[in-house]
Amino acid sequence: MNKYSKIDFEKLYREQYNKVLRLCMGYVQGDEHVAKDLLQEVFIKVWQHWDSFKGGSQRSTWLYRITVNTCLQQLRTHQKYIKTSIEILDKDTTVSESIDKEQQFKSLYSCIYQLTKENQSIILLELEGIPQKEIALIIGIEHNALRTRLNRIKTQLTKCVNNENI
Repeated sequence: MNKYSKIDFEKLYREQYNKVLRLCMGYVQGDEHVAKDLLQEVFIKVWQHWDSFKGGSQRSTWLYRITVNTCLQQLRTHQKYIKTSIEILDKDTTVSESIDKEQQFKSLYSCIYQLTKENQSIILLELEGIPQKEIALIIGIEHNALRTRLNRIKTQLTKCVNNENI
């Protein structure tokens, strides 16, 4: 890896650290310690394979694909993550609003974990604000198919959160 590659890697790390961490936390139901371990593993893989990037997409798309694969591998290996934590609440939020907000997040993430692994990946990337065309590249499906799938996922999640059978 040359000097410029190292600078580019450091830039990608700084710019994408928080997104990758939040994405990892989504897969491990908010377990920050495990998410940080996954994040470290993701960036080690990125560093090790930096020169093998072919440039067919943006580096961030490549990074998210590595993140999704790393997280899914973790889930296949350790299928025991059942806790959910909500740590980011507004400072002005009252205690009852905090409990309400936390309950909503728990309910939503509980429903997300009932989805297939691929659909979990799609909705977690969507919640992270990744553009849909980029999500389609990461997952490996057509953009129109992704849009259709997202509508179905949102319908499933709405029914689940409203305690309807999914």
